Amino acid sequence: MDDNNETPISEDDWGAAIAEQERADAAAAAAPAAGASLFKEFSTKGTQTETHNDIDFILDIPVQLTVELGRTKIAIKNLLQLAQGSVVELDGLAGEPMDVLVNGCLIAQGEVVVVNDKFGIRLTDIVTPAERIRKLNK
Repeated sequence: MDDNNETPISEDDWGAAIAEQERADAAAAAAPAAGASLFKEFSTKGTQTETHNDIDFILDIPVQLTVELGRTKIAIKNLLQLAQGSVVELDGLAGEPMDVLVNGCLIAQGEVVVVNDKFGIRLTDIVTPAERIRKLNK
């Protein structure tokens, strides 16, 4: 290195650099406080009444409700032999609770009932929100 091209650094330059760094550190420390107050103000706007009104936006969204009586695996050759009147044995037992699914997610279990010549299901056990979340994480 050529010593003739280097500029000597004086104590005033060091002092100015340190002062500039202190100002930058103080500004950085003050910035999160300003941001926190912004978020704090935002979070206090949500009240129970506003939340109740927000749910009204989703109440008309259709979902697929399915009641599952049971399942079975069957070979394709046996499937092709099915005809009107054939009986397919399911893994569910008679009197066993049926699964109630919403968009493929288990939400309840119940028993089959007949009302005005139509099948229905009487819910006997509702899956708690904590259980639903636990099953989603698997």
